[in-house]
Amino acid sequence: MGVFKENYIKFLLYMAVIVLVNLAGLTLFFRADLTANKIFSLSDASKKAVATLSEPLSIKVFFSKNLPAPHNNTERYLKDLLDEYAAKAGRLFNYQFYNVSSEEGDLSARAVENRKLAKSYGISPIQIRIMENDELKFQNVYMGMVLIHGDLIEKINAVTSTDGLEYRLTTAIQKLNNKVSALLRLEDTIEATLYLSSSLDDIAPLIGLNDLPELKKTVTNTIDDINAKSRNILSFTHQDITDKQTLTDIGKKYDLMALSWPDMPENNIQAGQGAAGLVLTYQDQSASLPLITAVDLPIIGTTYQMADPETLEQDILDILEKMIGINQDIGYLADHGAPTLGPDRMAMMQGGTGGGMQVFNDLLSNRYNIRQIALKDQTIPDGLNCLIIAKPTEPFSDYALFQIDQALMKGTNIAFFSDAFNEIMPRGGMGMPQYIPLDTGLEKLLAHYGITMTPAYVMDKAAYKHQPREGGEQVIYFAPMLKEDTINNTPSFMHNIKGIIAMQASPVSLVPESTASGDVTATRLLSSSKESWLMQGDINLNPMFISPPESDEEMDSYDLAWLLEGTFTSYFKDKPIPEKETGEADIENPVEAAADDTETAAPVETDPSEADPATPADSPEVIAENRMLETSRPGKIFVLGCSQMLMDNMLDPEGRTTNATFILNAIDHLNGNDEIAAMRSKQQTLNPLADTSPMVRGVIKTLNIAGLPVLVFIFGVMVWAAGKARRKRIANQFKS
Repeated sequence: MGVFKENYIKFLLYMAVIVLVNLAGLTLFFRADLTANKIFSLSDASKKAVATLSEPLSIKVFFSKNLPAPHNNTERYLKDLLDEYAAKAGRLFNYQFYNVSSEEGDLSARAVENRKLAKSYGISPIQIRIMENDELKFQNVYMGMVLIHGDLIEKINAVTSTDGLEYRLTTAIQKLNNKVSALLRLEDTIEATLYLSSSLDDIAPLIGLNDLPELKKTVTNTIDDINAKSRNILSFTHQDITDKQTLTDIGKKYDLMALSWPDMPENNIQAGQGAAGLVLTYQDQSASLPLITAVDLPIIGTTYQMADPETLEQDILDILEKMIGINQDIGYLADHGAPTLGPDRMAMMQGGTGGGMQVFNDLLSNRYNIRQIALKDQTIPDGLNCLIIAKPTEPFSDYALFQIDQALMKGTNIAFFSDAFNEIMPRGGMGMPQYIPLDTGLEKLLAHYGITMTPAYVMDKAAYKHQPREGGEQVIYFAPMLKEDTINNTPSFMHNIKGIIAMQASPVSLVPESTASGDVTATRLLSSSKESWLMQGDINLNPMFISPPESDEEMDSYDLAWLLEGTFTSYFKDKPIPEKETGEADIENPVEAAADDTETAAPVETDPSEADPATPADSPEVIAENRMLETSRPGKIFVLGCSQMLMDNMLDPEGRTTNATFILNAIDHLNGNDEIAAMRSKQQTLNPLADTSPMVRGVIKTLNIAGLPVLVFIFGVMVWAAGKARRKRIANQFKS
C-alpha cells in the first residue's frame, strides 16, 4: 500500500510539473531554428527595418478562423513572425488580429464591424479551394493585412502562403519607413551651395542663355519648395566666384563644368570665367548638379543649355534620396531597339506568349521606381544607383556611349543583359528566324571595362528536358540548366541559389588586363557545365538538328555572367569628347539641341552678316572645361550574356523561382541592398541532387537497402557481446 501511495504522489508531481511547464511556455516565447538557411528566423534586413522605426507602425490583420489545410498554418506562422518583429522593434511596433469569421453561421456585431473596417482599408475576401467530404468546394475568406505608418498605408490583400511572407512584410515596412523616417534620422541638414558666377551674365546672350540671370531665383524657389515638403532638409547658400584658380579648385573637387572666354571687344566683353552648378553635401558625401551643359554638334559647334526649371526639383530630389538612403529610382534604357517593359503586343497578335517583359517590370516595380531613359533624346540623370541595359539592337553613337561611360564614372552601377545576336523572325511567322550578329558599339565599351562576348550560343548536355505531347523526351541543348559548381554561391546575394535555367546564352569572357592593376575585382557568377560546346556561324536552334560533338575534346565550360567591382577608367580618356549627332530638331534650333524636350523654333539665319548675335556661332572662343571624368567613383558592372532570362517565359509573377531570385538579387546588389537579396534567397527550397554515375548510384542504393540491416545486426551483436562480457565480469567478481 505504501509503494502504491508513493507512486501516486510521484505521478501527481509529474503532472504538476508538466502543467507548469506548459503555462510557462505560454508566456515565455522561445524557438530554435535548426534549418540551414534560418528560414524561420528574422533576417538582418527585417531586424533593421523595424529597429529603425521613427514613428509608430501598426499592423491590422484580418484573418478568417478555422481555415482548412494548408491555410490553417498560415495564421499561426504569421502571428509568430509578427511576435519576432515586435521583439526587435520595441514600443513603436504593434499588431492586432481582427475577428471577421461567422459563429455558428451568423456574424456577430463585432465581426460585422471588423469587416467594414477591412473594407475601409481596401482589404476584401479572396476565394480559396477546399476539399470537404471528397468534394471540391470554394470558400470566401479574409487573409489580408494593412500596415499603417503615420498617414501612410500599405496593404497586403492576400496572405495565402508562408513562402516569402517575411520578404513581403519587410519590403512593405521599408517602403513606409523610408518615406517617413529617413528625414527624421538626419543628424544635420544637407548643404545646398549654388555656384553661380555673375560674370556669366555678360556672355549669356552670346551662348543662347538669355534666361541665365533668372537662374538664381529659379534655384532659390525650387529649394524653398523642397524644404516646405521635406521638413527644411536643405540649407541654401549662393557663392559668386569669378577667380580662375578658385573655379579650377572647385571644379576639380565637385566635378563642376567651368566656362572661360577671351576679350570680345566687339561685344564690349572682357576676358573672364565662371561656373553654374548646384553642389549638395552631407557629412562625407557630395554630389553636383550642372546647371549649364555643353553639347558639341557637327557643323553647328558647341551649344549650351540651361537646366530645365520643370525638372530641376525632381533632379535635386533624386540626388537627395540617394544621399540619405531612400533613393528607389532605377534607370532602364528604353531605346536603341531594347525590349519594352511590358507585354510583347506583336507576339500576342500573332498568338504567341513569350518575348515580353511584363513580369520583369512588375517584379522590379515592387521595389524600385523605374525611370525609362530614351538615350537618343534624353541624358542619364545624375543620382541613379543603377542603369539596366537589356539587349539593345541598334548602333550607339559615340555620344550615347559617352553618356553611359560618364554615368559609370559618376557612380551609377550598370547591369548589362546582353546578347550576341539579333533574332529576326520571318514575315508571317513562318519559317526559321535569322540570327544576325550584333555590333552596337557597346561591345567596345564593355571590352574596355574588362568583358568580351563571343558571337555564339552555348549548348550544354546538362540542359532542360522537354516532354512533347506525343511522348518521349527532348533535350533543349540551348537551355543550359546551371547547378552545383557552375553557380558561384560565395557572394552574399548568390547564397542558396542552386538551380538556374538559361536560354540562348552567349559566352562572356574576362579581359585579364582589366584587373591586372588591382583597381577592379572580377567575380565569375555563372558558367556552363564541362560538357558544353558553342554554336557559331550558321545558327539553327531547331532541337531536331542539334546534337553534341562526338569528341569530348570539343567540349568545355563557358562563363555566362561576371561581376566587376572597383574603380574604372573612362573609355574616352585621352580622347576628344564626342559630338552629339545632329537631328532634325538640332537643325531647327541649335541652341536647344541638347534639351530633353525641345520646342519648335524659327530657323536660324544662315547669312553671317545678318546673324543674330545671340547664336552660338558668334561665340566660338568660349571654352568649356572639366566636362569629362576620367576615373570613376567605386562602381559595379554586372554582365549576363543571356537577355532571354528577363522575358516573361523565364520568370514567375511571384518572383519565387531561382531565375527570378537571381535576377532580382543581382539588381539589389547593384543598388546596395545585399540584405534584401539575402532575405529573398533564404526562401529558396530548390536543392537539386548532384549528378552521379550509374555505378555510384548503384552503390548508394545497395547501401540503403542492405547497409542499414547489416549495421543494425552488427550493433546488436556488439550489445549482446558487451552484455555477455559484463555478466561474465560480475560472475568472476562473486566467485572470488
